[in-house]
Amino acid sequence: MNWLLDFFGNSANWSGSSGIPVRVLEHVEFSLAALMLATLIALPLGLLIGHTRRGALLVVVAANAARALPTLGLVVLIVLLVGVGTTWPVLIPLVALAVPPILVNTYEGVRGVDEDLRDAAYGMGLRGRQVLLRALVPVALPLILLGLRIAAIQVVATATVAAYVGLGGLGRFIIDGLATKDYPSTIGGAVLVAVLALLVQAGFSLLQRVAVSPGVSQRAKAR
Repeated sequence: MNWLLDFFGNSANWSGSSGIPVRVLEHVEFSLAALMLATLIALPLGLLIGHTRRGALLVVVAANAARALPTLGLVVLIVLLVGVGTTWPVLIPLVALAVPPILVNTYEGVRGVDEDLRDAAYGMGLRGRQVLLRALVPVALPLILLGLRIAAIQVVATATVAAYVGLGGLGRFIIDGLATKDYPSTIGGAVLVAVLALLVQAGFSLLQRVAVSPGVSQRAKAR
């Protein structure tokens, strides 16, 4: 507790280019950029595969890759390939980390919609994309949002690796604190990452309450 008071009570940690507000903003920027890129890749793929039910092997491979991905090792490899000075050594591993949960949950959500609902949508004259967007996605939305939430929390927790390649973010407090044995800074940085992850969790919970219809939410809870 004293270490936390030393860190958060030090006015020097709240100002300048290495202060807490700047580091939080950098961390959010890395995380948001990675999540957006992953969503642009995984969400359309998950919708397409879940709707057509073709390419399920890709989903299996992605799910297995999520368990085996050595994020820090991938950062080091990309640094060796492209060098430092850009954000790509951080963004690429974070995107690779975020794609599987978005892809898998989107696929499972769309694939798991009742056949009766699909048939009813086609019977009403809807076709292809209309069936997907108007009938399947609203029902699959809880699982889709779950995948986005898991990906976002993983990205926020892992974006600390940016400090390993000389970039900013909350990882600077942790990495620099360990290097200089400044344990208040290390613990304070870890607490900030945890708080940010909890805020992401709360944000997605609120989004789900607003975006998902009550009927779909009750049905999802009943499963």
